[in-house]
Amino acid sequence: MALSTPIRHLPARERPRERLRRLGAHALASRELLAILVGSGGRDASALEVAERLLARGDGTLRSLTSLSVQELEGVAGVGTATASRIGAAAELARRIAGEELQERPRIRGPRDVFRLMAPRLRDLPHEEFHALLLNTRHRVLRQVLITRGILDASLIHPREVFRPAIAQQASAVILVHNHPSGDPAPSPEDLRVTEQLMEAGQAVGIHVLDHVVVGDGSWASATPGL
Repeated sequence: MALSTPIRHLPARERPRERLRRLGAHALASRELLAILVGSGGRDASALEVAERLLARGDGTLRSLTSLSVQELEGVAGVGTATASRIGAAAELARRIAGEELQERPRIRGPRDVFRLMAPRLRDLPHEEFHALLLNTRHRVLRQVLITRGILDASLIHPREVFRPAIAQQASAVILVHNHPSGDPAPSPEDLRVTEQLMEAGQAVGIHVLDHVVVGDGSWASATPGL
C-alpha cells in the first residue's frame, strides 16, 4: 500500500498507534514514531509520508532532525505550526533525558567527563549555548546553569550571571562549557577572551574556573589548560 494512503485505511494492526500499544514504542520504526507526532497528515500526504519528508530534511537520521528549529520544520511540506511544535518539544525532551544527572552527582575529572555530560544537550543544537557547571569541593556537579544562548560574545556575558548562582549554590569551582554548531571544537579568539574574563572574575570572588570546554561533533577542546 502506498505511503500516501491515509493511515486510517491501513489494517488496524499496521497503524503506528495500534502497533505502539500492542508492541511497545521500541518496536516501531523512526518514521512510525514521527507519524504519531504528525497526527492525521493532510489531503496530499499521509502522516507516514510527512514523516519520511521530515527524515529526509536532514541526512535521514533523527539526530539531524532534532537540530532543526520549529521554523525549519514548518518548511517541510505537510508540517504546520502545531506539528512542528510537537516535534520540537519531543526533541528537547530527548535532550533533557539524555543530559539528566545520575542519582549520584557526576564527578568531573577532566574535559572528557564534561563532554559526556553535556554533549547530548549541546552537540546538535543549531545555535551556541553557554553553560556553567557548578562543582563542590570533590568536583561533583551541584547544578548546571544556562548562561546565554546565541553567538558567544564576551561583552554579553556578565560574570554575575555565572557567579551569582555559584555563590548561592556554595560552589567551590566552576567549569564553563559551550558548543560550536559547526562541529569544530577549536576555541576561537572570542572563546579565549570569555575564558580570561571569567577566570579573573572567579579569582576576585574566590571561585576557581577550572576549565572551559568547547563541545563539537563527537569531540571537544579546552579553552584553558584544563583540570
